[in-house]
Amino acid sequence: MRVLLIGANGYLGRYVADRLLADPAVQLTALGRGDDADVRFDLATGSPGALTRFLDAVHPGVVVNCAGATRGGARELTRHNTVAVATICESLRRSGCGARLVHLGCASEYGPSQPGSSTAEDAVPRPGGPYGVSKLAATELVLGSGLDAVVLRVFSPVGPGTPAGSPLGRLAEAMRRAMQSGDNELKLGGLGVQRDFVDVRDVARAVHAASLSAAQGVVNIGTGRAVRLREAASVLARVAGFGGALHELDSPPARLVIPGPAGDHPVGSPPATYPYPDGCGTWQQADVRTARDRLGWRPRIVLEESLADIWMEAACRI
Repeated sequence: MRVLLIGANGYLGRYVADRLLADPAVQLTALGRGDDADVRFDLATGSPGALTRFLDAVHPGVVVNCAGATRGGARELTRHNTVAVATICESLRRSGCGARLVHLGCASEYGPSQPGSSTAEDAVPRPGGPYGVSKLAATELVLGSGLDAVVLRVFSPVGPGTPAGSPLGRLAEAMRRAMQSGDNELKLGGLGVQRDFVDVRDVARAVHAASLSAAQGVVNIGTGRAVRLREAASVLARVAGFGGALHELDSPPARLVIPGPAGDHPVGSPPATYPYPDGCGTWQQADVRTARDRLGWRPRIVLEESLADIWMEAACRI
């Protein structure tokens, strides 16, 4: 099976590449903007015609799109998350390869949900910010393309390679600084937010399963269990061996407050406040029955293992 992977150097794409390369039946080609891609191509600026010619030459059976941007202004997010997907869909329509498209969406497309509820694929999307809007627009393009396509809506990915600027990445970095300086307490805010954390390696398994399946439409990829950030912080402290106290600051429930490194703000001023980046409010939990029934997929890696891997990477910076 020839697979064209777009975005192989991203947070999720690296693990998808590893998973696909582990399958001896897969012949993988990576397309991206970096020098280490097999083929260099910028989806945000490249033409559908140029990509069509490449598809006709390589003739993949599956195209997996892991590319996109999580940060930036509305224009940048639209260019990398929406325009890029429009280019992929148009190129596949023009090409004679007939490839199946596996596109990685995200739970931010749903927006805030009712605490205690599980969000199923038929929920009406109400994204709470430009990132979710740009990703939802991409999903609509895929679903309306007429292609053999499936969109995997990934909930909150965690595990090795977690970006340092993400909530759990910042938690690990704050704990590393506290241990390095000998502090016996860590003050954190916004830990009441609850998210459905799914390991990146389980996400990669889901992409592999989707590539081999006939499933179409939207499929949620999560664990089906929301975890409070406060609980994740406690688990992270345990795996890190942090014996100090975790004190929760009073802060708005959907914002994560973590003191930055020295020099980030003047002495005596409050620490910077960082909004939780997905625009999904205080609660999000996936209904994962579709993934089980149509992909034969279930998550395998527990949150403690994911957090241990995050900590190992943070600890290496000491």
